[in-house]
Amino acid sequence: MNYTETNHYSEITPELLRLAKLSEEAGVIDSELFTKYEVKRGLRDLNGKGVLAGLTHISDVRASEIVDGVSVPCHGRLFYRGYDVKDLVQGFTSEGRFGFEEITYLLLFDKLPNAKELKTFQEMLANYRTLPTSFVRDIILKAPSKDMMNTLARSVLTLYSYDDRADDTSIPNVLRQCLQLISLFPLLSIYGYQAYSHYHDGKSLYIHQPVPTLSTAENILHILRPDSSYTPLEAKILDIALVLHMEHGGGNNSTFTTHVVTSSLTDTYSTIAASIGSLKGPRHGGANIKVVQMFEDMKKELSDWTDEEEVANYLRRLLNKDAFDHAGLIYGVGHAVYSKSDPRAVIFKSFVEKLSEEKGLKKEFELYSLVERLAPEVIGETRKIYKGVSINVDFYSGFVYHMLGLPMELYTPIFAIARITGWSAHRLEELANNGKIIRPAYKPIGEDKDYIPIKKRKS
Repeated sequence: MNYTETNHYSEITPELLRLAKLSEEAGVIDSELFTKYEVKRGLRDLNGKGVLAGLTHISDVRASEIVDGVSVPCHGRLFYRGYDVKDLVQGFTSEGRFGFEEITYLLLFDKLPNAKELKTFQEMLANYRTLPTSFVRDIILKAPSKDMMNTLARSVLTLYSYDDRADDTSIPNVLRQCLQLISLFPLLSIYGYQAYSHYHDGKSLYIHQPVPTLSTAENILHILRPDSSYTPLEAKILDIALVLHMEHGGGNNSTFTTHVVTSSLTDTYSTIAASIGSLKGPRHGGANIKVVQMFEDMKKELSDWTDEEEVANYLRRLLNKDAFDHAGLIYGVGHAVYSKSDPRAVIFKSFVEKLSEEKGLKKEFELYSLVERLAPEVIGETRKIYKGVSINVDFYSGFVYHMLGLPMELYTPIFAIARITGWSAHRLEELANNGKIIRPAYKPIGEDKDYIPIKKRKS
């Protein structure tokens, strides 16, 4: 075989298929053994509650309350450093400010900044929003990837080479690195998309420089759009989306990854790249893409978007693996923690409705609202529900990004642009507590075997 052929790297040969079957058979573990040894699969107990693996000051997710000594589901609430996110969003929106930079300050430093502190912090982030000389040309524009999360991870790892103190894990140095990455994530993500769009789709290449006086949300729209234009409502809603996605407790997959990798005392760039890899997975950061695709299929299938029975029947078909991707799921509905409501979706909904009116997409919003109401009922008809089920933040976020004209390739990177703040806060918290390396236990269940010389092994 000619090993210089490009398809060598992606070809699945018959021999690989044979070996893969052996690997799969070797990897299968009797499901009853997990119960026998009381293994908390996915670090959850049988009721789906996460195993307590750490402590954090940073955020709190509440989905239950104690009534007469018994834990019962309640409407979800999300707290950043002790502040209800609902109050935070209400605060900066009612006072006419963008919130991402302000809430980033809160998550990192455990205090709401005063006007002077906020202005200084905004200027610091703006100063860090500059890539090394020729980085765009030499790193981002070369070998563009069709997946922006891979582009983002590669760019983050490459920044290691430009940092004279890359391996210094002291708090001041890690804070510097985190602030730089928080500032640079929009550029790395959008420039990566522009390169892909140009070289793979043949579109014009736009590389707009960020504007220091603009907020993170405004700069995202400015850098992305060919004419750099946007409405105040568009920027406001994107800013709210960033705030709602920037942190969600220490137990989500990518944040836990941040803690695990940080505990080994590796560098910031390696840690954040690992977290990006976690967020990329469709079980974590890619869910809103599926929601948008599901609704596009739904709109084609339905003759009347307002007919409740027709919509309910489509949802039943989804659950019966007879529609869309035949996975048996209604995307954007249900959450590992929340049961009665996801506070992020509740906060988001009123702003989403305003944007749908500005965009002339009120009928689409009404379809989303109808599915929000019907989906829990349909799921309850066909599935055993041990806790309540409601829509999650992904249900509306994809619709918002669609209305903003964001390419689907950037949906998950936008999540990362927000969540880098939470990852940074958790990395700093892990380092500040100087804990042990995180090393969970895996019980071996295989049998001891005697070595067999190669001549005596069966073919």
